[in-house]
Amino acid sequence: MRIPELEPARNRSSLRIPPGLSLPLTPRLQAAIDTAEMRRLSRVGQLGLVALVYPGAVHSRFEHSLGVFRLAVAFVDRLQTDEAFASRVTEEDASAFLAAALLHDVGHWPFCHPIEDMRLEEFPRHESFLREIILTSQLAEVLSREWGVAPERVASLVEGSADDPAGRLLASLLSGPVDVDKMDYLTRDSLHAGVPYGRHFDEERLLASLCVAPEGSSLAITSKGVSAAELLVFARYVMFREVYWHHTVRSATAMLQRAIWLLRDRVEPRRLVRFDDAEFVTWIREAAVGTPAAPLAEGLFGARRSLTKRAAAFDAREHPELHAAVAGRQYWELVAISERLAERLSAKLHRPIAPASLLLDAPPSEREVEFRLDVRMPPRSTTPWKSLESLSPVVRALAHEQFDDLVKQVRLFAAVDDAAVIQNSNGLEELILEAVRDACD
Repeated sequence: MRIPELEPARNRSSLRIPPGLSLPLTPRLQAAIDTAEMRRLSRVGQLGLVALVYPGAVHSRFEHSLGVFRLAVAFVDRLQTDEAFASRVTEEDASAFLAAALLHDVGHWPFCHPIEDMRLEEFPRHESFLREIILTSQLAEVLSREWGVAPERVASLVEGSADDPAGRLLASLLSGPVDVDKMDYLTRDSLHAGVPYGRHFDEERLLASLCVAPEGSSLAITSKGVSAAELLVFARYVMFREVYWHHTVRSATAMLQRAIWLLRDRVEPRRLVRFDDAEFVTWIREAAVGTPAAPLAEGLFGARRSLTKRAAAFDAREHPELHAAVAGRQYWELVAISERLAERLSAKLHRPIAPASLLLDAPPSEREVEFRLDVRMPPRSTTPWKSLESLSPVVRALAHEQFDDLVKQVRLFAAVDDAAVIQNSNGLEELILEAVRDACD
């Protein structure tokens, strides 16, 4: 394939990104990253509220997008020698994939994922805006003129809506068990958060093992990459446990979600998707003035950080009934349960518990992507292909129940003084189950 980013460097410039990585700064890449749509991502944090707990985690979605692009180039470089890949993917397809990797986050707004997890009708998923942004902005001209690809093709790869063999295969490289997005964000988030967990998988070995699955529409690995894939699964598990679902991060998440719920009639999603972080913070603080959302917005984004405290936590192993009763609930149900619980706790503790400050945080209905990955066995094996799960007890344990049942706990947060009292009260689990029955049955 004659892909500009794969050609010998000669006197070509390169772009440096952490941690000490270089990517080829070709004219078409330069044209894309100079657009307003990409520049906005330099003012949108990759981890959002995580920075309230890990102060170094202030890297941008722009930096992440460049990291994903670097890996996309490495994927194409590796796979172009795979006969199944080369027979399906043309040079134009490969260029569209590289563009999709670079632009995969242009539909993100600030603090996007916590808001999306609420599943509110007022907030379509960010992918629904991505197509419009790509097709109606300067990006469309850049993709057509500089990249020689159809903007519609790029959008379909990011959305995962391409239904041709090459499109399905390339979309799996963007979003799948092993993909360019996941491999970059684990490493990059770990680096900036100042923790080692996401950096302890063998990227080089994993890249070298990439191949095409037997049905031809998804990515697979050879048996030489099994250990590297296991390390990727473990890195993802620990990053969720220690960073993404850290209890203080979830406190901030619950506060933001309740503030958005209280202000939902003032939200204009088409305006929101054009915000950067500073514009979002200004908007929510101004919109919250004089409403019950004001303490939440100021606690998150005001001059002094003031977060709710964990009053209780319940995982699926120790508290199966409660976890099953609450996990996956629609957001309005969580609010209703919290309100009923506030009434019950106020009566039991003989002190007023404000409903707006009692926050029930629960795993969303959408479960994490599972590591269903085909593995090509050595030539003399009796079975030419096996699943990664069948080869690895690590994957079986960590990629399923450990994520959604243990890491993603049901948590109850409250104002500092209230949390201390609630922690010491008896029968809390039964009170929550009663509130669930009152609100949802």
